[in-house]
Amino acid sequence: MEDNSSWVGGEVRQINDRVISVQVLVMTFLGINFLLILTFFKKKSFYTIARYILFAVTLLSDSLILLISNTLYLLAYFNFTIQVWLCISISTVLILYSMVTPVTLTAMTLERYVAICMPLRHAELCSQRIHVHCILIIHSLSSVPCIVVFSSFFASASLTLYKQHRICSPQMYTLHRWQGHIRSTVQQFYFLVMVIIIVFCYVKIIKVAKTASGENKKSTWKGLRTVILHGFQLLLCLIQLWTPFIENYVFHINLSLFFNVRFFNYVLFYLTPKCLSPLIYGLRDDHFLHALKNYAFFDLYKRNILQERDKALFLNLLTVDQFEILQEVQ
Repeated sequence: MEDNSSWVGGEVRQINDRVISVQVLVMTFLGINFLLILTFFKKKSFYTIARYILFAVTLLSDSLILLISNTLYLLAYFNFTIQVWLCISISTVLILYSMVTPVTLTAMTLERYVAICMPLRHAELCSQRIHVHCILIIHSLSSVPCIVVFSSFFASASLTLYKQHRICSPQMYTLHRWQGHIRSTVQQFYFLVMVIIIVFCYVKIIKVAKTASGENKKSTWKGLRTVILHGFQLLLCLIQLWTPFIENYVFHINLSLFFNVRFFNYVLFYLTPKCLSPLIYGLRDDHFLHALKNYAFFDLYKRNILQERDKALFLNLLTVDQFEILQEVQ
């Protein structure tokens, strides 16, 4: 690893094992997400099912977060500065979709609650027309923390700050302590509401599970396990939103400790939750897993077989035609 280096600010910056391991993880998760997104778009029956549409939203959101956060991680590692206005544009997308994922998880939990506890109204409440409205509501709700963060920043920042070159990081938007308190209050309020919704759905589903029988009981308990996994993923998302405040506190204590804590937070609370969505639906859902096997692993094989068969038929037909022409000439 000692030969891997990069020229930064007049000095050679070593590319250590941490950077390489992060890139391997990011590329792996992006590859898995791309495979699952491709599977979703290739099977049209998924377009009309609420849980698969919401699953696709989380996949797209997580993939976008991975791309942007990894880019900012590399820029910060190599001490590469950009203008503040450009950093604001990038961070707007990052903060928005950091909230889209947990809000979508909450919507997926509500969908499971309706499917299990209100099966007769599931088709009505989760119709194709509602899907578009649901996605718009998710993005609208997710934009509120983003608006709060930048409104407080714009109210305090001077005009000259936007043209300055700085390392793009969440700490840059906390110019005063009260801004951090406002951001923390909004985010904790959101997650309090999400936790209440998930606990409510869990209690209702477990009541139905106790009274269900046969196939219904099996399906209900599977839905309950899905809700529990959503709750765990939501917990990781909550901790993820606390990490900037933890890092900001550590930054004023010890710079070396700050870099270690930042790396730990990034891997555990930014990268790790991105593999849970594929685990929950990509592997646990029978229909999606079946489609994944067909399209991802056998589609290319089948296509090659069909191409070889068509080629053989074409050659056979060509040989027959040539034979008939020769017969006519004779």
